[in-house]
Amino acid sequence: MSDGAASLTDSPGIHHVTGIVGDAQRNVDFYAGTLGLRLVKRTVNYEDVLRYHLYYGNERGELGTVLTCFPYPDDDPGRLGKPQIESVGFVVPPGSLSYWIDRLAERGVDVEGPDRRFDERFVRFEDPAGTQVELVTGESPVEPWTGGGVPADAAIRGVHGVATLPADPYATASILETLGFELVEQDGDRIRYRASGDRATAIDVLDREAAYGREGIGTIQHVAVRAESVDELYEWHDLFRERDYNVSRVRDRHYFHSLYVREPGGILFELATETPGLTIDEDVATMGESLVLPDRFEPDREMIEGQLPPIELPEPENSD
Repeated sequence: MSDGAASLTDSPGIHHVTGIVGDAQRNVDFYAGTLGLRLVKRTVNYEDVLRYHLYYGNERGELGTVLTCFPYPDDDPGRLGKPQIESVGFVVPPGSLSYWIDRLAERGVDVEGPDRRFDERFVRFEDPAGTQVELVTGESPVEPWTGGGVPADAAIRGVHGVATLPADPYATASILETLGFELVEQDGDRIRYRASGDRATAIDVLDREAAYGREGIGTIQHVAVRAESVDELYEWHDLFRERDYNVSRVRDRHYFHSLYVREPGGILFELATETPGLTIDEDVATMGESLVLPDRFEPDREMIEGQLPPIELPEPENSD
């Protein structure tokens, strides 16, 4: 690592991506039903315990496979613009885009593409909240979840990456380099940075004119990158404070520890530890089937459950 951060470890890639959505059931129907991901965790927003925090990923919710969503059905729609994360992409196997185009069309989802970018082919569409989502062809060591009705030869292999639309692309590029991402290629106004890990490694910086956006339903709130340890989070915290970045304290998120930093380009990054992981409080076979709460919220379980709308998992499909 360079730029004054020699004692810190390069991030191997994306930990998870988090978006703001509307109706919780529509969110589950789309990501667990249409896209065939596993709902690996239903818990609450630790800053607002009367709201869900839903996690989607592969069977165990491994690092680099997870998209999380905050359902806020009464909030206003967001407006895509700078400085925001413009889109999230998932990896699918080469040759599977025709399957996905047909599957999405059957479910009433408008699809753009397929198109080509760098050495990848991709399609783009919106989730029910209006979030921009891409399926990008590529290789991945991730074992996909096949219990959601999508056959193994087409199933999602985790997160591919995100595209950022910053107010200052140079500032966003600078923090990516500090975190250990390297500039690898450019396609027009899209500059790709890549981490050194084996999954979820791509963060693109879009250097284009755009109106200013507004956070709300249909926008991506932040991208989290992997950090080695809690001790290292404190080192990152001190580094960011020295640079006058807007950085949070280190927080205990039960499944990991993290801190948040909004860099001068306006993009909100989270740094999150790799452990203890999403399997610490549920049996893998039944993950996502019931509401799980950290111990500190258990005394309020009855009240919390009474305020949350019920969620039903989609009926399993035959993925043969």
